[in-house]
Amino acid sequence: MPLSSEAAQAIRLTLELATATTLLLLLIATPLAWWLANTASRWRAPVSALVTLPLVLPPTVLGFYLLVLMGPDGAVGRLTTALGWGTLNFSFTGLLIGSIIFSLPFAVQPIQHAFEAIGPRPMEVAATLRARPLDAFFSVALPLARPGLLTASILSFAHTVGEFGVVLMIGGNIPGQTRVVSTQIYGHVEAMEYAQAHVLAAGMVLLSFVVLLLLALMKRRVGRVMP
Repeated sequence: MPLSSEAAQAIRLTLELATATTLLLLLIATPLAWWLANTASRWRAPVSALVTLPLVLPPTVLGFYLLVLMGPDGAVGRLTTALGWGTLNFSFTGLLIGSIIFSLPFAVQPIQHAFEAIGPRPMEVAATLRARPLDAFFSVALPLARPGLLTASILSFAHTVGEFGVVLMIGGNIPGQTRVVSTQIYGHVEAMEYAQAHVLAAGMVLLSFVVLLLLALMKRRVGRVMP
């Protein structure tokens, strides 16, 4: 069954959202994961719990508080309104912010585990060779943590594609602006258009399988390389 123009539009918006979310998450999660992996601060446990919170919170709860926060009476909403940007709810930018927060643990945890697996020895060796900490981070730590970065990228992308509760609360279901694949399926089911829903749902199942297959192959490859 051929895709409708609305379905194609939802797929395009979903891929744009997932790509932007993944790229921004890598920029945010990498230094955060490095800090969590190496700090002895008393703030480590609270920050780690805060990062992990989206894993246990119902998506609608997280979406509700983001909706309030970015609304006209929320702190973020008042700030963006004062700057002349208006409120971010029911916009692509609002979806992007919600997606970053919702998928944060899927990016931070694999990278953190990769950094912890490296241990302090490689950085100590780099320091004896007079490498500055920032140079050692980019030339030693990041290359060694590449499997974690790849896992974080795949999980973040796939998790964003599959979002429903958060995007529905923050963005609604506006065609061409905030309607993504998951909300498009919801709309088809509500209208009892099961054939169209089957096409998109089958695509989601296939994507999920490919993601799990890639992760399994990656772990197998890393296991062969590691001594």
